[in-house]
Amino acid sequence: MQVSMTVNGKRRSANVEPRMLLVHFLREQLLLTGAHVGCDTSQCGACTVIIDGRSAKSCTLFAVQADGSEVTTIEGLAVDGRLHPVQEGFWDQHGLQCGYCTPGMIMSAVNLLNDTPRPTDQQIREGISGNFCRCTGYQHIVNAIRQASAQR
Repeated sequence: MQVSMTVNGKRRSANVEPRMLLVHFLREQLLLTGAHVGCDTSQCGACTVIIDGRSAKSCTLFAVQADGSEVTTIEGLAVDGRLHPVQEGFWDQHGLQCGYCTPGMIMSAVNLLNDTPRPTDQQIREGISGNFCRCTGYQHIVNAIRQASAQR
């Protein structure tokens, strides 16, 4: 099937198998490997991207379901070489260790801050609750998102 969508500001079209997951389309067809395949069951959030302004786990959607949509991946957040405030927060506050969950965690945080520009720590924790991190204990992630909130 033919799909066409705007990914990180660029119109992209390709032929895909009807059952191809969006995460595999992004990684294998478009070579955007920031969305990670973690659990294959939509539990971990490592594959989170933003579709039409809302965060979504790209392992839960077929590429054909995103046809006509606007998709932003972690690769599309930085502008002109300048990191997004959430990316800066993760850097400054040491919000990552192994880095596997980081792209999905950042995309969920971007969605949270778009909805709630000044979230409380509890709202931050709820906003990233669909993303698992096995390394950090989450406090540095919360600090990173809080920093990004203050910079906006």
